[in-house]
Amino acid sequence: MAENHYILVNTICVQYNIEPVFIENLHSIGLVEFITIENNTFLHQDTLTDLEKMIRLHNELNVNLEGIDVVFNLLKKVDALQQELALAKNKLHFYENH
Repeated sequence: MAENHYILVNTICVQYNIEPVFIENLHSIGLVEFITIENNTFLHQDTLTDLEKMIRLHNELNVNLEGIDVVFNLLKKVDALQQELALAKNKLHFYENH
């Protein structure tokens, strides 16, 4: 494990002024993954962008955990549809040019 790619959950909680139980709850519904090493819990740095969005949804818009889950599932579906559309456009351009 490259430890420089992981951030201690307690550090994240202090930085974003959130309780560790919030991250544990996000983990329990499958929105974030963390690892535990020697009684310390770490998040991968790649999850910070999504975590920041979740924190803003929760704190600024008062969205509960279930709502955050719905929002992120919809965002995943939108991304998948955008990729599918881009692929279809590329195929169309290919056939238009040949």
